[in-house]
Amino acid sequence: MPDFSTLSGKDITALLAGHEKDVVECVRDAYLAHESGDSVNPDSYFLRFPDKPDSRIIALPAYLGGEADIAGIKWISSFPGNVGSGLPRASAVLVLNDYTTGYPFALLEAAGISAARTAASAALAAGVLAATPPASVGFLGGGVIARTIARYLHATQTPLTDVRCHDIDDASSTALRTWLGEECGAEARSTGVDEALDSDLVVLATTALSPHIPPTRTFRPGQLILNISLRDLAPELLLTANNVLDDVDHCLKADTSPHLAEQLAGHRDFVTGTLAQVMRGNVLTDPARHTVFSPFGLGVLDLAVGYHLYRRAETEGRLTRLPDFFGETRRW
Repeated sequence: MPDFSTLSGKDITALLAGHEKDVVECVRDAYLAHESGDSVNPDSYFLRFPDKPDSRIIALPAYLGGEADIAGIKWISSFPGNVGSGLPRASAVLVLNDYTTGYPFALLEAAGISAARTAASAALAAGVLAATPPASVGFLGGGVIARTIARYLHATQTPLTDVRCHDIDDASSTALRTWLGEECGAEARSTGVDEALDSDLVVLATTALSPHIPPTRTFRPGQLILNISLRDLAPELLLTANNVLDDVDHCLKADTSPHLAEQLAGHRDFVTGTLAQVMRGNVLTDPARHTVFSPFGLGVLDLAVGYHLYRRAETEGRLTRLPDFFGETRRW
């Protein structure tokens, strides 16, 4: 009989706490498996609403081979208007499917999983792409994703001795700055946008729908910009950069900054390669340029992290079993 379980957000939080390095390794392995072709990662599907142009719900189906050998889908909403009433912007669930039968076997609360895999991707990129440890880190955006990235940078020993926080909402910037001091022992302060962008390592974690960092902005050789929110940078800024993506075809769509750069240039020659190619030594970045890492966000990462947490939850007895979830368990 097929088995079905659920895993709550409270348990997801407990399973993630203190295991940041394990999550980074899950993400690293998933990137390498995807680069090797041991995955299926179709286009994400965006459900948009005419009367809520800033809101969307996204379906990310995927299959991850190797040891996991599972399929699944993340269904994640982004409603920025929630912030005004004190609710988190994003909410999500992750369904895991058995690859032998196709049956779903688990439903996981996935806002925490999504934030963790995003932050792990950022921390991994910082470790792989930064030529030297950054003397300063700047955050544009002071929400859950920025906070989670800060946690993962701290866990992977990225120095947080000079952290500059900027958000168009002063309360968010202050909250991030305070959290960094209390939880990471960071020397953090609220700054203007220009000072944050002057940092050695820049984290873009906003809800911007279109570029607001102008083409006249300059970045230094060796600066690393983690383009997590994907739409902050004017496309001209990418044409003079090392551009490292998680997946080229996925990232060059949906009006991301790399997609706009492709439209502006009329080609993809500005793309340096993928993070997995850099990890394998197949492509090199030019030290005379700044580097932009643009991760579109792959469903295989959610599967990798979600399945890792599912197995730990099974071992620790955290799963809630629903033995009668499936109505018919025999064909005849």
